[in-house]
Amino acid sequence: AGTSSSTGSSGKTKKVKRKVKPDEAPVQEMGQAEGEETEKKSVSGPCFPPTFSVSEIKNKQRRHAMFLKLKEEKRKQKLELKKKKKKERKALGDQAPPKEVPKTIENQRIYDETTVNPEDEEVAFDEGTDEFSAYFSRLTNPKVLITTSDRPRGRTVRFCEQLATVIPHAHVYYRRGLALKRVIPQCVSRGFTYVMVINEDRKVPNGLVLCHLPDGPTAHFKVSNVRLRKEMKRRGKDPTEHVPEVILNNFTTRLGHSIGRLFAALFPHDPQFVGRQVATFHNQRDFIFFRFHRYIFKNEKKVGIQELGPRFTLKLRSLQKGTFDSKFGEYEWVHKRHEMDSSRRKFHL
Repeated sequence: AGTSSSTGSSGKTKKVKRKVKPDEAPVQEMGQAEGEETEKKSVSGPCFPPTFSVSEIKNKQRRHAMFLKLKEEKRKQKLELKKKKKKERKALGDQAPPKEVPKTIENQRIYDETTVNPEDEEVAFDEGTDEFSAYFSRLTNPKVLITTSDRPRGRTVRFCEQLATVIPHAHVYYRRGLALKRVIPQCVSRGFTYVMVINEDRKVPNGLVLCHLPDGPTAHFKVSNVRLRKEMKRRGKDPTEHVPEVILNNFTTRLGHSIGRLFAALFPHDPQFVGRQVATFHNQRDFIFFRFHRYIFKNEKKVGIQELGPRFTLKLRSLQKGTFDSKFGEYEWVHKRHEMDSSRRKFHL
């Protein structure tokens, strides 16, 4: 009888509504409350087994969302731990333990056996007999020729012209298809102490050959992140003709010492402090960052600096004995890209 009453002429079945007894209502409410609590817990932070890995999630969008959620959770935990440590240090006062030194690539650097001690007698002897000894003995004054690869584009030409305003006694000449081996003897006969060649690729400067005359050495650098004066924000007025001061940072190894002396010999001996201009070569993880600033003393303690430009980054590719010779030259050091013992914590300069 029950079946005949539930089925109609159309053949559709009617669902019987179950009446909820008043006893069951609080149980349901409790279940809803528990569900809300679990939802709150899941919102506050995802709970995963210790062996869980985000890479196990196959769906790309869900995997990315879960990765961001875990990253945010880790950031919050780190921030809470930092606040907790800060409170503990404040409570302990003078008895607080010393702060932990953060790990960086610089302070985790593998010690290099060729690190130079400036007071070493052997180093002093080498400096007195190397190719730059005449400059550091004030027997020669620097005179630099800046040239380019064949048919340079506008950006490379402007880069050369701006370098000539940074380096005193620098002259810009264009190659016009002349081989570098023929350029060097002419430079020696005319009293130049350096030849600087700016190479380009796809209208962008990408290489620099620096050859010290008359006996070398010759260094080849990769050039990157070139920014000319017009491309720089909040730059100062164009530099004056005063001789700038030179700062060389972190050239600590034998190789780094040679490169530092190579850069130092580009500039005249006595800087003119009236111009308040500084050229900086800063070595960090084998990248040499060049900056050119003007400074002003605001008071006895504060100094203001203003970047003049250009700025660029150098990476040493090779150091060759003697003047430029691509075929038969003897190399002191060559950068090996795929050497077996390469490490992120091992640097050469």
